[in-house]
Amino acid sequence: MFTLLVSMAPVLAAAQPVPDLGPEVEPPSAEDFSPLPEDLPEEGGQVVVEETDPEEEQSRLDQLFADLADSEEPKASERAAREIQRIWMESGSDTVDILMSRAGQAIQAEDHALALDLLDVVVVLKPSYAEGWNRRATVHYMREDFGKSLVDIERTLAIEPRHWGALSGLAIIQRRLGFDTEALHTFKRALEVNPGLENATEAIEDLEKKAEGAPA
Repeated sequence: MFTLLVSMAPVLAAAQPVPDLGPEVEPPSAEDFSPLPEDLPEEGGQVVVEETDPEEEQSRLDQLFADLADSEEPKASERAAREIQRIWMESGSDTVDILMSRAGQAIQAEDHALALDLLDVVVVLKPSYAEGWNRRATVHYMREDFGKSLVDIERTLAIEPRHWGALSGLAIIQRRLGFDTEALHTFKRALEVNPGLENATEAIEDLEKKAEGAPA
């Protein structure tokens, strides 16, 4: 997958304009980025990065991912997905949390330049924080800067290969650039991680029909 990201880079430069997304694949929107709570404590101008116990967090995530993949009850799956996303948002740093909150506000205001400035600091302060890379990848995507988005998706998946948001983003970009076979594979991988992704299910059905020569 990561080799594909690199090999796609020369294509990106000549890929404009790109075709519009079909209705079965929804790109991110500002509404997807509600800011974090406003009552996060300030640290008096000092950068504070607190590391969580990686083994404990990994154990929690592994169990939640197992619940997400195996549960036959939609509400239970939704709870597991929400809990995973909550853990993903935990940076372990009040400073990074504040920056992420401000970036979310900037995205909602469609101030992508400010959002990128804030997220640039996030990934420098906490390079092991997958959600910082993922959110920056999404802002690059919203600006249609697919090359930079792919680079940040790669960093996200290097930290958390099960990040279904990053996998879905990769699949959407692959599809927009005409890499249908690769997009199909990536959508399937996202669906394996989170079977509740309706957009991925619809995209897979559409791509499989297209591969069989049937009308999409």
